[in-house]
Amino acid sequence: MSKTFTITALAALGATVGYAIYFDYQRRNNVSFRKTLKKNSKSYQKKLQKDKEQSKKQTLVLLRKRLEQALKEEPVLSDVAEKEQYFYKHITLGEQLSSVPNKEIDAAIEFYKALSTYPNPTSILNIYQKSVREDIYELVVMLIAIQPPQAVVNILGESSLQSSHGDDVE
Repeated sequence: MSKTFTITALAALGATVGYAIYFDYQRRNNVSFRKTLKKNSKSYQKKLQKDKEQSKKQTLVLLRKRLEQALKEEPVLSDVAEKEQYFYKHITLGEQLSSVPNKEIDAAIEFYKALSTYPNPTSILNIYQKSVREDIYELVVMLIAIQPPQAVVNILGESSLQSSHGDDVE
């Protein structure tokens, strides 16, 4: 029995090596074979790119729905005294959810809620970038792009005012 297994294994190995040699010969010497390989490679890359874009669009739609639902259930606070507790609550929830598999979107929403109450959103984004997993950080950035928190809007508004005043000076 071990003899037949050895013979079968050697035959399979020989066939694999033979095909590898044939493939390499065709790749080096047959122009149409190279063109076909190149064409297949390009179409595969295009398909991967298209799938990636489609996945990103679906993620954005899902994020938008989940964010709207989360903000309806628990709107962002405007009271200064309660903002600190709100911030710590959502940072803690975000950290807990980020360690749970398949809860990346929920964790990103919690980090987004904490960011929306933080007085200096650029510094908290830098902290997120260093301390939060990259996939969750990207989701937080997408959430900011979908619906910028008021603190981010204020900063963007100030920078656009400064740039417009700077244009007037020149």
